[in-house]
Amino acid sequence: MNKKTHQPIPLPMLAFIAWCSLTGLFLISTLIQFKVRGLDVFEALIQTGPISDRTLSLYSVGISWLLAGLFLYLLHTKKLHSGNVFAMAGFFLVSFLYLNVLRERPDYGDIQYYIRAANALHLDKHLPATYIYPPFWASLLEPLLQMGNKAIFNLAWLANVGSLFVFYFLLILMLEQYGFSRKLAALVTTIFMLVNVPILRTLFYVQVNLHVINLVFLSLLLLRRSPFLSALALAMAVHLKVSPILLVIAFIVEKNWRWLLWFVLCTLLIGSFTVINHGFSPYLDFFINIKNLVASHEISFRENSIDSLFLAATNFLNLEHALARYAIYFTKLVIGVLGLTIVFKNIKGRTFYQREGPGTSLYNGVIGLLILSTLFSPLIWEHHGVFLALPFLVLLKRLSSGGEFIWFGFAYFFEFILPTFDFFPWSYGRLFSALTCLGLCWYVSKKKDISPLFDAAESRLLNL
Repeated sequence: MNKKTHQPIPLPMLAFIAWCSLTGLFLISTLIQFKVRGLDVFEALIQTGPISDRTLSLYSVGISWLLAGLFLYLLHTKKLHSGNVFAMAGFFLVSFLYLNVLRERPDYGDIQYYIRAANALHLDKHLPATYIYPPFWASLLEPLLQMGNKAIFNLAWLANVGSLFVFYFLLILMLEQYGFSRKLAALVTTIFMLVNVPILRTLFYVQVNLHVINLVFLSLLLLRRSPFLSALALAMAVHLKVSPILLVIAFIVEKNWRWLLWFVLCTLLIGSFTVINHGFSPYLDFFINIKNLVASHEISFRENSIDSLFLAATNFLNLEHALARYAIYFTKLVIGVLGLTIVFKNIKGRTFYQREGPGTSLYNGVIGLLILSTLFSPLIWEHHGVFLALPFLVLLKRLSSGGEFIWFGFAYFFEFILPTFDFFPWSYGRLFSALTCLGLCWYVSKKKDISPLFDAAESRLLNL
C-alpha cells in the first residue's frame, strides 16, 4: 500500500495566509474595540508623532500594507514571471519610496488655492486672482466643500497617490509605443521615478500635474481603440491645465477629423459642467487672471519661465521692464517658429516613431509639442517637469555620441535631479533643460539609425 505523502505548504502561500490572518486580526480587534468604547478608542490607540499628520501617516501605512499583500498575492498565484518582473519590481520599489516620503511631510501647498476657488464658486464670487487654471477642477471640488477643507485635502492627496501609481504603468506603455521593450521600459521608468524633483514637488503641492499627464498619455494610447475616449481624455487634461492644447496640432497634422470633432464636442461638454451651475463668469475670471499674471508677472528665481528670466535680468540690471516685455515676446516668437519647425521635421523624418500607419505623425509630433507647451506656459515651476518625462526618455533611443550624452546629462540633471533653489541666474537651469531637450530633438532628427547603446541595452535585457 502506498503511503500518502504530505506536501509542504509553499512559502509564498504561507506568507500570503499570514498576511491575510494579520489583516483579519487587525480589522476584527479594531471593530470590537470600536463597538466597546466608540470613537474614543482611536484617541487611546493612536498617537500623533512630532511634526506629523496622523491621517497621512495612517494612509501611508495602510496603502503600504495593502501593496505588501498584493505582492504576496502575486507570488502566491505565480503571476510574477520573467515577462513582468522588471515592471512589478519597479512599481513596488517606487511606490514604497514615495509613500514613505509623503508620510514625512506635514504641510502642503497649492491645494489651498484649489479649495479657495471652489469656495468662490460656491458663493458665486469671482475666482481668486491666484487661481490661474480653468474652473473645471474647482467645479469638481465644490460639491465636497460640505465635508470640510481637511477632507478635500485628504481626497486630493489620495488621488495624487493613485495618479502616481497609474503614471508608472502608463509611462511604461508609452515607452513601449516608441519601441522600448517591456523590460527596458520598466527599468528606465523605475530609474526615472526613483529620484525625480518634479514628481516630488507635484505630490508635495498636491498639484494636478500627474492627473494631466496621465490624461495626455491615455489620449495617445486610446486613439486607435476609441477616438471618443481619446478626445475626452485630452479635453479633460486641457480643462485641468490649458497647456496641453498645443498637442491638438499633432492631431491636425494627423488629419484625424473624427477625433477633432469629438475633441471640440467634449471640450464644450466639460465646460458646460461649470457654465450650467455658474454661468460664463468663472471662465471670464480665468482669462482675466491669466491676463493680469502676464501683465504683472512677479519675479521668482525658482520659477523658470522665459518671462521670469527676462524680468529678473532687467530688475537686476535696473533696466526698464518694458525692455523685458519686448525681449519676452521676441524670444517666444523665435522659439515658437524654431520649435514648430523641429516638430514638423520630426514628423517628416519619423524621428521617434518609425511604424507606418495611423498615429505616425501624432506620435512623432507630440514629443516636441510637449516641450513647447511647457516653454510657452507663463509660469514654469519645478513641478512642470513632469510634462517633459516622455520627451527626455524617448530621446534615449537616438543618443549615441559622447557629446550628445553630455548635453542630455546636464539637461536631465537640472530638470529632474537638482533640488529646487533660488539663486539668480543659476536657478534657471530648468529653462536651459527644456531648451536643450528641444535642441536635441532637432539634432537627432538628422539620424537614420537607432542608438547602438539602446540596441545593446535591449539585447542584454532580452537575455535576462
